[in-house]
Amino acid sequence: MNKSILFILFFCLSVSVTAQDIFGKWKTIDDETGQAKSIVEIYKKDGKVFGKIIELLNDSDKDALCTTCEGEDYNKPVLGFELIKNLSKEGNYYKNGSIFDPEKGKKYTCRLALDAEDPNILEVRGYISFLYATQYWVRVDS
Repeated sequence: MNKSILFILFFCLSVSVTAQDIFGKWKTIDDETGQAKSIVEIYKKDGKVFGKIIELLNDSDKDALCTTCEGEDYNKPVLGFELIKNLSKEGNYYKNGSIFDPEKGKKYTCRLALDAEDPNILEVRGYISFLYATQYWVRVDS
């Protein structure tokens, strides 16, 4: 009986720990309209954290190109675009990287963190100097 209780306890702890990270799929919510816009997948690559757009929720955006991007990203499809780059974990935050807004053509210093009360909400904060804007994305079940 004690082994059963230990197994259940271990299982519950392992499920709660794996649900507490930022990796996976997130529905982006436009902070101006409140509308869901895309699905972004957040993943690790070469020891850093990245995020790319894997689905556009508005049919009229499906073939959109990043006309505001510069350099090698100019005119690339928004679908598949890597908008979060080179974040590293520091405490409860992932930061020291960047996020790019393909609609506005602006690159921001980025910080990601799970909401303290709900691990299915991701706080996405973009900074320019001391000014910042925050969006809240919602976890998508795989």
